Amino acid sequence: MPEIICVLSELSGKVIRVKKGEEDFKKGDLCIIESELGGDLVVVIDTSSDICSHLKSSRDAVKVIRKATEEDEKKHKWLRKKEKKAFDFCLERINSRNLPMKLVMVRYFFDEKKGIFYYTADGRIDFRELVKDLAKEFKMRIEMRQVGVRDEAKMVGGLGVCGRQLCCCSFMKDFKPVTIQRAKKQKIVINPTKISGLCGRLMCCLAFEEESPGRMYAEEKAEEDK
Repeated sequence: MPEIICVLSELSGKVIRVKKGEEDFKKGDLCIIESELGGDLVVVIDTSSDICSHLKSSRDAVKVIRKATEEDEKKHKWLRKKEKKAFDFCLERINSRNLPMKLVMVRYFFDEKKGIFYYTADGRIDFRELVKDLAKEFKMRIEMRQVGVRDEAKMVGGLGVCGRQLCCCSFMKDFKPVTIQRAKKQKIVINPTKISGLCGRLMCCLAFEEESPGRMYAEEKAEEDK
């Protein structure tokens, strides 16, 4: 079985399990791993396979491309600055063209050949002229990708009412349906301001708490005391 190490993404701040390959890594090493953007700069935080691989199959882990160089570090910082400028320019063009959409984030591919502009909107948007503006300005392929409000919260991040980092941007990989029935089962007061997350939807933790062993024990104990 491939040896698994744990790394922390410099871009998203998430812990990722990766297959280290033939190279040796120690805690604190920087490396480039596979990602949907053609590469992601990460820092090694744990090299113990027993700790990193006991929960999931190694098939879920991504591959290490190579150890990061000083140039990779500089490029990572440079791309973040370029993305900020691209965000500001795109936002200006959106306002100028009165497009009913909200720009969420801009991400450049590591090879600088493509940029993805994430946005939210209530319906379909004719952004053909906007794409022309962006392609002319940045001389690269442009992709406009619509996301939902929950995806927006996952990408932007923030703190929940519990004071901790949002579940969606810290450890959740996908969204599961959360219904008002879950809150009713837990006898929670149905107050939208209390049970809604930053995205305006029902908090994801309602699904976690419903099935927690502690809650099941408390309910059984309450039944016994009746």
